[in-house]
Amino acid sequence: MSQQLINHSQDLKRLRDEGYEIEVRGGHLLVHHIPYVRSDKTIQYGILVSTLTLKNGTTTATPDNHVIYFIGDNPCNDDGTIITAIQHDNSAKNFGGIAINRSFSNKPQQGYPNYYEKVKRYADIISAPAKYSDSTVTEKTFKVIPDNANETVFQYIDTNSSRANIDLINSKFNGQKIAIIGLGGTGAYVLDLIAKTPVSEIHIFDGDDFDQHNAFRSPGAASIDDLNKNQRKAEYLSGIYANMHKHIIPHSYYVLKDNIQELDQMSFVFICVDKNSVRNMIVKYLIHAGIPCIDVGLGVETVDDKLRGATRVTTVTKAKNDHFSTRVFAEDSENNDYVTNIQIAELNSLNACFAVIKWKKLIGFYVDQECEHNSIFTIGTSKIINDDAT
Repeated sequence: MSQQLINHSQDLKRLRDEGYEIEVRGGHLLVHHIPYVRSDKTIQYGILVSTLTLKNGTTTATPDNHVIYFIGDNPCNDDGTIITAIQHDNSAKNFGGIAINRSFSNKPQQGYPNYYEKVKRYADIISAPAKYSDSTVTEKTFKVIPDNANETVFQYIDTNSSRANIDLINSKFNGQKIAIIGLGGTGAYVLDLIAKTPVSEIHIFDGDDFDQHNAFRSPGAASIDDLNKNQRKAEYLSGIYANMHKHIIPHSYYVLKDNIQELDQMSFVFICVDKNSVRNMIVKYLIHAGIPCIDVGLGVETVDDKLRGATRVTTVTKAKNDHFSTRVFAEDSENNDYVTNIQIAELNSLNACFAVIKWKKLIGFYVDQECEHNSIFTIGTSKIINDDAT
């Protein structure tokens, strides 16, 4: 509720976007890390506390009064004398578990039009002597805001989306359950990108171990200790991305005919495997189940001591699925230098980007003017060929 209030209230959102450490708790706005000079001339940090007046459950109204509360000692000038212009009441109070030490009063002629102006005015007055004494101190820390109220799928608040004002567009991810089958080079990068979206769940399937050669084809930088743990790919990658997304579910086994029904609850599936027989089996099942998917492919070969090849993104939906058999061979192919584990992470990440962009087009996040269901990028020409449009 508190983050929704901040996102929907322009004054609170502006405070957060400018770097103030704000928190909504028990009907009060708390602004942490306000620097001030104490009577002994040392620099300390206090907390501003204001009552909150709401228009409704999701937006703030005009502040009901000009008084603000403070947790900390009396702020002083740089010479250690108390700032008398804002003195109001030095008695301690407790507001539902918020123990305040004093209150201040500084009323503009017309009052405060919003909480941004109220907080900024008091913060400027209180922190000015501290900033004069030490130019490095600031109340604008841009500190990471943890999601303690469990309001989102992320471990901390996605302030980037609110700053860009795309919260409404982001709502198109809500409720989606995504499966990523195969966590080799491309699949790991797909996970990296999907983990930064507010989908409800991310299920990752792979029965392989995370070995040394995988470290050169995956996002991030695995340590020697990571490699020595002999972890499965799904366990290793879920452990990393759980630092950001709360609902990453690892499945440390392959998707086979006897367990493929686990995909029935998915909203969308990314297929990132290197065997045509497996991808064909999975796609055939998903078509029958009516679950949309994207299959990615990457092929390279050595020619005159250089690599040439292409990346492929093939989309399958209810509306368009008759093209898949013409884009992916039924038989497995060994005529591909990529299967020898050439370290080409840039192609893996590029292929993942193309796949995720197409998925975002399908759900209405991006505009889709081509509506292609097969897209090939060729390395040598840097051209993208789109086919199988609906």
